[in-house]
Amino acid sequence: MKAVSCRAGCAACCIAPSISSAIPGMPKGKPAGVPCVQLDEQLRCKIFGQSSRPAVCGQLQASLEMCGPTDDGGQYARIYLTQLEAQTRPG
Repeated sequence: MKAVSCRAGCAACCIAPSISSAIPGMPKGKPAGVPCVQLDEQLRCKIFGQSSRPAVCGQLQASLEMCGPTDDGGQYARIYLTQLEAQTRPG
């Protein structure tokens, strides 16, 4: 998997997947498809690099496979992550 830099205005990884661990402002985590409360107006993480950021957020790395070959405002990544979420949902 080839790593890529996060693209401005995407935020797919902060919207599409569910997060089961606590997030400041979301003590029970967040459901899939719901934007994280820690996204700012520019769709950047307000707690990036802080210890209060869930570990899972730091482990998800942008890649060409996940983000797609071109900057499309995060649509490719949202579709990819939504499908991955559905495929890995328990039950």
